[in-house]
Amino acid sequence: MNNQSKKMALLGSTSIPKALLAMGIPTMIGMLVNAFYNLVDAYFVGGLGESQMGAISVVYPLGQVVVGLGLLFGNGAASYISRLLGRGDKENADIVASTALYSSVFTGAVIIIISMVFMYPILNFLGATESILPYAATYAGIYIVSCIFNVFNVTMNNIVTSEGAAKTTMCALLIGAVLNIALDPLFIYAFDLKLAGAAIATAISQMVSTCVYLTYIIRKKSVFHFRIKDCIYIKEILSKDTSMTFVNTKVIMSEIFKIGIPTLVFQILTSISISLVNNTAGDYGDSAIAGMGVVTRLISMGSLSVFGFIKGFQPIAGYSYGAKKFDRLREAIKTSILWSTAFCVIFGLTLTLFPDAIVSQFTKDDAEMIRIGAASLRANGISIMLFGFYTVYSSLFLALGKGKEGFILGACRQGICFIPIILLLPMVWGLNGILYAQPIADVLSTVITVFMAIPLHRKLNGMQKQPSAINIGSHN
Repeated sequence: MNNQSKKMALLGSTSIPKALLAMGIPTMIGMLVNAFYNLVDAYFVGGLGESQMGAISVVYPLGQVVVGLGLLFGNGAASYISRLLGRGDKENADIVASTALYSSVFTGAVIIIISMVFMYPILNFLGATESILPYAATYAGIYIVSCIFNVFNVTMNNIVTSEGAAKTTMCALLIGAVLNIALDPLFIYAFDLKLAGAAIATAISQMVSTCVYLTYIIRKKSVFHFRIKDCIYIKEILSKDTSMTFVNTKVIMSEIFKIGIPTLVFQILTSISISLVNNTAGDYGDSAIAGMGVVTRLISMGSLSVFGFIKGFQPIAGYSYGAKKFDRLREAIKTSILWSTAFCVIFGLTLTLFPDAIVSQFTKDDAEMIRIGAASLRANGISIMLFGFYTVYSSLFLALGKGKEGFILGACRQGICFIPIILLLPMVWGLNGILYAQPIADVLSTVITVFMAIPLHRKLNGMQKQPSAINIGSHN
């Protein structure tokens, strides 16, 4: 069996536990280490002072928006690609992959240029105080430019995972993360570049991850050919054969955007929620911003690990749905919920039981930062235990091509539920309103997930009983 056949077998016929382990664990490890190096960044920058720590907390959501472009095209394409491969349509899957990659890089470059031109107004909007702003500008000036590599990496991450090559994604993330961890102390302290050194270390690490993916493409390890002439815009212009079977631009972009836009909105809402926390916490000083910044990174370490695992679940779900293998789909859902919830419970208990010891690692002697961060971490540690269940279903809707439902559920945790709470609760509960806003939003999001999951399973059961009536759409 050749390499491509093995990838398709992994998606369509390998036992679910084995397939999830093969697809989910490598991506989970890669994203876990990726999240860990964000913590290492915070650890080393924390030694420079609270304002510097606050600076990377302020810049973080801006980077997430730029990276969201990679998710817009990458995740949108990955969902469609998995369903196309499930139907055996390799030709159009190839076109979708090329279109997504080059579109993301071009759009990312445009957004990065705009971000650099309006950097100071953006940083002020994101919650930079007078003392934090100079440091934030220094860090952002390097970090945001380097995000073009991250846009490429995130897009490739999704596309490569959709074809069953999760180990490649793990290697790219792992190499970049380990390199960043090694370079941080070197550039920050040994070369005395301070905050700029942290940004340079991140930039170099992202470039190396890009090289991993480029090697994968050049050595033709991928199922797909990433050629500019395979972009749908170029292909339609060059094609003189009107009988060709490839899907047109409108259909491809519609399929990418109906899944990608909810993912991008999720990233934007995440950035807005962090900005609202920073702005609200700013009333309580730089220590509050720094403390909440540490909590954001710690929670991200757990949530990105779950996202990494579920990223391996998505192509299996999409492929099974496209191939009408509903028993396989249900087993994948059940197993993913069980495993991701077990991880979240262990992670949440660790944060809840040892919050002071954990937060104190990110500051020299700021007692107020430790107090605020530990209180928030304790509450978030409890609510993160629900995160696995929520993430399986928010990702499942997107994997099945159900953009509307995926949009609603994906927007709950950081938008529909969180934003009203963070705007209103601090007015009546002060600092505690900031600390407990996310946990309350997590509980509400889980309740909404239950009510959306029930009709989905009823529909899947109906599809299995009447296979001839299945309507997944000619291109869904």
